[in-house]
Amino acid sequence: MASLNVGNLGEFLREQRRNAQLSLRQLADAAGVSNPYLSQIERGLRKPSADILQQLAKALRISAETLYVQAGILDERKVDGVEVHTAVLTDPALTEKQKQVLLQIYESFRKENGHGSGSGGTPAGEPAPDAREADGDPHAT
Repeated sequence: MASLNVGNLGEFLREQRRNAQLSLRQLADAAGVSNPYLSQIERGLRKPSADILQQLAKALRISAETLYVQAGILDERKVDGVEVHTAVLTDPALTEKQKQVLLQIYESFRKENGHGSGSGGTPAGEPAPDAREADGDPHAT
């Protein structure tokens, strides 16, 4: 079993919490974990489960995959698009609405180019109606 790199995870969590302008107590409450437990995670003394990481990610409004990579649960090379999602979700200059719109646009472009979650670029995957019309598909409706 691979050991978790909890020191880096804790530092990363603390940085994300501070960027989100949340106190330790606020993040613990939002994630549904105890204040002491979160403190131990941030100090690298505890190895949180994937479920706890997911709760923390949701409370911080970042992707769970980002935390999985930091914890050593996922290999960074296998995580697709995490850097873009993380950059958008952690940008303090953007409103929540702007973040969501940017991510929707990003995902629509990825799907249009055959890299979205699902089809993987296979010809069987049907493009969105707008994409067919823009490409001059004779079968467009």
